[in-house]
Amino acid sequence: MIKEVVITAKTTDMAVDEGAVQLGLPKEKVKFEIIEEPKKGILGIGAANAKVRVFYELTPADLAEDFLKTLFKNMNLNVRLERIDISDEEVTLKGSGENLGILIGRHGDVLDSIQYLTMLAANKEGKGFYRINVDIENYREKRVEALKVLAKRMADKVLRYRKNFTLEPMSPYERRIIHSEIQNFKGVTTYSIGQDDERKIVVAIDRASKVDKAQ
Repeated sequence: MIKEVVITAKTTDMAVDEGAVQLGLPKEKVKFEIIEEPKKGILGIGAANAKVRVFYELTPADLAEDFLKTLFKNMNLNVRLERIDISDEEVTLKGSGENLGILIGRHGDVLDSIQYLTMLAANKEGKGFYRINVDIENYREKRVEALKVLAKRMADKVLRYRKNFTLEPMSPYERRIIHSEIQNFKGVTTYSIGQDDERKIVVAIDRASKVDKAQ
């Protein structure tokens, strides 16, 4: 997708400068096409300004950022959006502000949906795959820490009571965190049960473990 403006100014350079300002970009990031060269004329007679098309091809990160800004505006939410370009194929967009719980939802279900829709918007041109990470008020970082604490607590309970415990349904991303964290505890293992949105993790005694055999 291309954003463009057509600018008329005394010189080509002035037109490009103004076009960059209107597009909200540094001059070095825009491209331009001269539609009409400026004419000096004779004694001012016949003088004409330059007419220049200044344009910029939006990247998937730009599309993602524009999508979120439009979404927040339509929801009448005042969100400060920080963009972190991780690589040529990945960007993180962090939102902050007041009363943004509506954008997070229960255990991040609304946030996950927003991230999914943003990823669709960013990749709609179909030129490869661009990864989009969306976070609100550092929820994801806090959630990861909370899940690690939960994993440790459940592992301790399994070893203490010698019985399995089933956790509430979680997203694939959150289940991966639990599975990974439980690997740090000997004598405990995990597996998943259920389908789709009801898929859960069972934290269980590892019957094949040397710890279990020794007790």
